[in-house]
Amino acid sequence: MTLDLFMDAAIQEAQRGLAAGGIPIGSVVVKNGTIVGRGHNLRVQQGSAILHAEMSALETLGRQPAMFYQDVTLYTTLSPCSMCTGAILLYKIPRVVIGENHTFMGEEALLKSRGVKVTVLDLPQCRQMMQAFIKGTPQLWYEDIGVEQA
Repeated sequence: MTLDLFMDAAIQEAQRGLAAGGIPIGSVVVKNGTIVGRGHNLRVQQGSAILHAEMSALETLGRQPAMFYQDVTLYTTLSPCSMCTGAILLYKIPRVVIGENHTFMGEEALLKSRGVKVTVLDLPQCRQMMQAFIKGTPQLWYEDIGVEQA
């Protein structure tokens, strides 16, 4: 699989979340050229405080030894928040590929400062999906990110 196919898989996860009434953010974990974990934001569907797309994808891996994460890449359709960044740093995930960071800028600077290779693809498809969601359901989005609605 190529980079585009991995991000396409993350986008498919985001679309699955949206179709289920949730926030359209998706993520996949790739190891040795194979998707080993996948997930999408489940905060709305499961009433979860922590199941952002990245956390959901990591959860599907189950418990793994620390060494497992040393050569994985995490793909996510949206820039990772503080919590997801913490998980990336905790597990020492060396690479993160981000679909877009215009609708939300996460902790990319922190990731970079800790040696994580961060690639932002700036994909119009990811940005348009989030913009349409925010426009259509602003209360859900602003509630999710914890800020007052503009």
